[in-house]
Amino acid sequence: MRCVIARYPFELTKGGVLASMKGVRPEPVTGESVTIGRHRYPVKQVGQVITRQDRRDFTAVEVTRAMTRLGFTCHGHPGTAPVGVGVGVGCPTPLRAASTPLGGTGSTTA
Repeated sequence: MRCVIARYPFELTKGGVLASMKGVRPEPVTGESVTIGRHRYPVKQVGQVITRQDRRDFTAVEVTRAMTRLGFTCHGHPGTAPVGVGVGVGCPTPLRAASTPLGGTGSTTA
């Protein structure tokens, strides 16, 4: 997949990213992160490894967008659910989350 990070075009593949990150020890996650294999890496660390550029040259958004398009799971901040996860049995829906502080259950049935 072709993507642009820090105004430079890169031809990235999921296998290529996995190979690049193999053996790389994850740094502590303090912001946006991406799950690669069984590890959760800061997106800036991943961007530095796969582009060989300084972390100041690109944004976390650019790397997150590329990793999402490749099929990796990206996370907003530490302790948050992955993007698109969280609605289901036992998980608060937007309606339930909004009505809970008001004393409601979020249920639409009476």
